[in-house]
Amino acid sequence: MQNHNNNQPAAEAEFSSSPAYANYVLVMLFIVYVINFIDRQILSVFIGPIKEEFGISDTAAGLLVGFAFALLYTLAGIPIARWADRGNRRNIIALGLAVWSVMTVATGFAKNFTQLFLARIGVGLGEAAGTPPAHSMIADYFPVSRRATALAIYSSGVFVGAGIAYLGGGYLREYFDWRTAFVLVGVPGVLFALLVRFTVREPPRGYSEQRAGSGQQSTLKETLNFLLGSKAWIYMIIGASFLSITGYGVLMWGYEFYGRIHGMSPIEIGQWMALIVGVGGCAGTILGGRLTDKLNEIRPSLALGVPALITMLGMPLGVVFLLSDSKLLSLLCFFPFYLMLDVYIPTMYSANQSLAKLEMRATASAVLLFVINIIGAGAGPFFVGALSDLFADRFGTEGIRYALLSVVLAGVVGSAFFLLAAKYVQQDLARASD
Repeated sequence: MQNHNNNQPAAEAEFSSSPAYANYVLVMLFIVYVINFIDRQILSVFIGPIKEEFGISDTAAGLLVGFAFALLYTLAGIPIARWADRGNRRNIIALGLAVWSVMTVATGFAKNFTQLFLARIGVGLGEAAGTPPAHSMIADYFPVSRRATALAIYSSGVFVGAGIAYLGGGYLREYFDWRTAFVLVGVPGVLFALLVRFTVREPPRGYSEQRAGSGQQSTLKETLNFLLGSKAWIYMIIGASFLSITGYGVLMWGYEFYGRIHGMSPIEIGQWMALIVGVGGCAGTILGGRLTDKLNEIRPSLALGVPALITMLGMPLGVVFLLSDSKLLSLLCFFPFYLMLDVYIPTMYSANQSLAKLEMRATASAVLLFVINIIGAGAGPFFVGALSDLFADRFGTEGIRYALLSVVLAGVVGSAFFLLAAKYVQQDLARASD
């Protein structure tokens, strides 16, 4: 594949990439995302011991696993993405990985709740430099016909990382203290940041599509105005907000749910959560990516609508997973529910890149992540914790069951908005390619 833009610098004009190297870059970015979610998710495994040591409520714990991380993650995401839309994305990712890994280690040395909260804010700052530039790079390495699958592979790092955190965290919680866990999971990221810096190459923008952007850097206001001019994008963002409440609420409180409701041991919960979140989440995401690429060849509206419909159809399984008194039935329903819940994710990321102009892609990714993380990663776990405390007066430890049920129902609303977005996606894709 050759780049025909004569206006680009010589180094970019001579850039070439084989499919094998593009896949190598994807694997490297995938591993970065795995590390990202190990460092993020490990906290959910240790909610119990941290609550006991610092004497905090479920509401405070929800604040810790939600807004403490999401606050700076979302606020820093857009300016970092603006930097990525004009700077070297590879270097930004490597720097972010080093920062959040150091702050993960610092979490293990927190002496009080305030220090713990500040360390998690630092993790959020570093991780803000991860996904927006990675999405933009993937879009430049992989053409539209393969992009959703590539983004699905990258996105599955969420579930592999969470699965490793659950499984490894379960053993660490059984035999060690929570501080040891944060030090152990933080150190490898610092070393891997060097590998990213010196083996991943920065591609020219628009390389995979053999076209270049306008050459002018759009302002944040121009990018927002352009995206807000797309009905498909607006409805997709609303839908993603509701679905992220479901996803992050379950992801951050599922471990505690099985401990409180079904009395499972830390290792047993870790094994099951690793299987369900790691395998089920990956399977759903890869399925969604492959399905999106195939349906895009037929009609973009199908590519956006069908995965959302699959996600919606999985919601009744989520209700059974939460309300069943049988541990086995709950686990058996949790797996397909979680798989179907994640089918829409690569569809969302792929459409978000395609609905933006070339020079807006990292910023478009950051805007999407800003919305779904402040609402999903921030508010989702916080609301579960707050509702759990609210329901505790009437239901005791069962309160977490009904708190999680409320966020699962939000997923039905989110899926409906995705179906609405599908009606407008064809015309809005043409607008972005002009």
